[in-house]
Amino acid sequence: MPTPSLSPADAIAAVLADRYGLAVRSMVQLPIGQGTVNYRAICDDREVFVKHYPPGTDLAAEERAIGLSELARRHTIPAAPIVANCHAQLIDGSTPHAMSVWQWMPGRVITVLNTEQCAQAGEALGCIHALFAPLPESAAPSPEADAWLRIDPAGLEATIDQLLGIIAERTHSGTADDFDALAEQTLRERRAMLESLPKLIAELPSDLTTQVLHSDYSPVNLLFEGDTLTAVLDFRPPKPFLISYDLGRMAFYPNTVTSGTDWMQTARTFIAAYRAANPAVADIDITACARVALVQLLGSLYGVKQHYLKPGLFQDDLDEFWLLRHRTVTVLLNHLADTDQLMAELISTPNR
Repeated sequence: MPTPSLSPADAIAAVLADRYGLAVRSMVQLPIGQGTVNYRAICDDREVFVKHYPPGTDLAAEERAIGLSELARRHTIPAAPIVANCHAQLIDGSTPHAMSVWQWMPGRVITVLNTEQCAQAGEALGCIHALFAPLPESAAPSPEADAWLRIDPAGLEATIDQLLGIIAERTHSGTADDFDALAEQTLRERRAMLESLPKLIAELPSDLTTQVLHSDYSPVNLLFEGDTLTAVLDFRPPKPFLISYDLGRMAFYPNTVTSGTDWMQTARTFIAAYRAANPAVADIDITACARVALVQLLGSLYGVKQHYLKPGLFQDDLDEFWLLRHRTVTVLLNHLADTDQLMAELISTPNR
């Protein structure tokens, strides 16, 4: 009689026992992450976070990302300690369930930060950028930045038309739902907004700084206990990219801009704390960060594209994120002069 195959959770628990010496008492899949499947495992002597990499993941690159996290942790940035397996490997690739295991960190994700949380998040990112700036990889060229600065509006328009065609077919067949109506409206609005993209890109400075970054710094990768930052999670592999991208993405995060709070003051608090922790940052990278954030959001169909072409692990979250991102584009386009003025005020203020 054939042996029944294990569920993914049971298979991962078996690897934890065999390769990490961890006896799992319970395992819960977490509703977070789009690139990996994540679990919280309660073991006899500890709790751990398990990141399961899907087939085809570049595990060597992921190991370099772990190296960045460990470097940050050794320099007092609150990052989760990695748990090596019994063979001192940071990633266990001995089975089809490749994984990394991390110490479970206290705290929770807060998508809209208060003033103190925002200041701590800005300080941590400033420390990370200052720490990573001297790394050899930071001096390497950044093909990713070059490609990003050549965003193709025509290609985006073609993809929008493809998505609108799918929605039209669903409407014609009577299978359209409420999200289809929202997606159609926002996609048509985005198509019209793309007229401003070439000018926005052309107006960006040509000498923005690139270096190794966290590369996924956002509220969903930060944990807080009260107002205290307890963990910075999910560092990405060390490929140089635009400092202003890492900075602007967090300072003008969609949840913040659309929350009804004073998002301009939030950005001011975050960037001021960042500058204090990374005084070597060039003024040009500060002044460009709001526009870089806008260009990134305007030139991205993340969320709605997955909905119609390749659904993500938690597509409902991606649907909501698309709507938040689209609203943020509208706000930032309407306040472009205001964010420019804010950046000018920030660089004119002496670092404390």
